[in-house]
Amino acid sequence: MFKEIGSIFSFLTILPSSNSTLDDTAKYMYLFPIVGIIIGILVGGFGFGLSFLLDPIIVSFLVVTSIVIITGIHHADGLADFVDGLMVKGSKEKKLDAMKDLSTGSAGIVAIVLYLIGLVVTISLTTGFDLFKAILISEILAKFSMVLLASLGNSASLGSNSPFMKIMKDKKKLMAAFVIMIIPIALLGETTGLVMLGVTVTVTLFILFISNRSFGGITGDVLGSTNELTRLASLMVFVSI
Repeated sequence: MFKEIGSIFSFLTILPSSNSTLDDTAKYMYLFPIVGIIIGILVGGFGFGLSFLLDPIIVSFLVVTSIVIITGIHHADGLADFVDGLMVKGSKEKKLDAMKDLSTGSAGIVAIVLYLIGLVVTISLTTGFDLFKAILISEILAKFSMVLLASLGNSASLGSNSPFMKIMKDKKKLMAAFVIMIIPIALLGETTGLVMLGVTVTVTLFILFISNRSFGGITGDVLGSTNELTRLASLMVFVSI
């Protein structure tokens, strides 16, 4: 089990890569929420400690910076490519080509800036143990949203996303991911956590709809952007309730 968690942790963070292949990592996608728990505890604990020493907006900035560093901006880059693809007029093929373009367009840059500002502002609205809970729950839900999307969607084109799509058609793996996710969400978040889960599922389904219509399916960039957008959405719910 530790080897499997290590392979997906390396895949989702900047930690050195394991010897696992992409197909091997895809087999354990249902364990993504465990990585969310680990990242949430690390970043949430960091923010919890800082909240007793610094102003909330500074704590929030440092928390967001730590998320960026730990995850290596992997999924944020996917968000930029996703938005670039959506903004292109024309066929699905043109939109997919725009997503694959190595250079980031103006739409993608604006999306990243707005996303980071949204994170900093939202996280600054909570402090102490509530900050810890917000980070932990949102990180678990962000990772679960990728599992859910891979389970529901189909690959738009052959690529790194394909093994994950294929593996997650096994509903037993989706149920395993759900169980891993729901236990800490229900215990820590209670009613608020369940509302955050509902919003996460809603955002994921909306992204699925948009991606099917615009690209003909799901890509790795779509999976990454789902992680980012559901994290922000769930945090907004937490500070609003």
